[in-house]
Amino acid sequence: MNDPLQVDAYAAADFNASDQSVLDRIEQLLGLDDFHFRTQARLVDLGCGPGNISLRLAQRWTDCSVVGVDAADRMLQVAEARRRDAGVTSERLRYQQQALPLPASLIQADLVVSNSLLHHLHEPMHLWSSVKCLASSRCLVLHRDLKRPDSEAGIEKLCREHVAHAPEVLQRDYRASLHAAFTVAEVNAQLALAGLSQLQVLEVEDRYLEVCGWITGCQAGVDQRSP
Repeated sequence: MNDPLQVDAYAAADFNASDQSVLDRIEQLLGLDDFHFRTQARLVDLGCGPGNISLRLAQRWTDCSVVGVDAADRMLQVAEARRRDAGVTSERLRYQQQALPLPASLIQADLVVSNSLLHHLHEPMHLWSSVKCLASSRCLVLHRDLKRPDSEAGIEKLCREHVAHAPEVLQRDYRASLHAAFTVAEVNAQLALAGLSQLQVLEVEDRYLEVCGWITGCQAGVDQRSP
C-alpha cells in the first residue's frame, strides 16, 4: 500500500479499539506463558502498516524485541516516525521492508501476529509459509482478518455499519477488502495445505475471523538468540 491517499487515510484513522483488542487477545492466549514474554521474547508483526500494533507490542512487553514487517515503504515511514515520537528505541522496535514470503533467516519468533493481512495477498499461502519459517520451537500465532459475508447484501450492511462516515478512500478499500476476504472454511483449507491444522479458526463478532494457536516452526531446535 504505497498510494499516498491510502497511506494518509490509514495513518489518520482511529484503530485504537481494534488494535487494543488484538493485544488483549494475545494476553488471553498467553495465560501463564506471559512470564516468558517479559524476558527477551522476539515478536513479529506481519503486514504492520503504520506500526500501530508493533508499537503497542513494544510498549506492552518492554523486555522484548519487536520487528514490524511490511512491503510498503510509505507505511514504514509513518511507523518509524511514530516509534521515534513514542521514545521507543530501534533496538527494541525495528521495521523491515519485505514482501511475503519471508526468508527463514529474518528472526526466530516467539510470537507472529498479523492483522488484516491475508485478504491483501495475491497468494495467501505465502502468509502461512512465512509463519512456519519464522516460528521458533514454540511460537504463538495470532492472525485476525475480515471474514467474507455470504452475500452482497451482507457486504453492504457491514459498510453501512462500520465505514459510512469514513473518508471515501477507506470506504472503497473496506468494500474491496470484504470482497477479497476469506471464509472460515477457506482458511481452514489453507491451513491444512500448509501443514498448520493445529491452529484454530474462530469467528469473531459478525465481520472477523481469527487464526490462533501454538506451533513448532522450521526453526525448532535452532537457538539464534544472543547469550
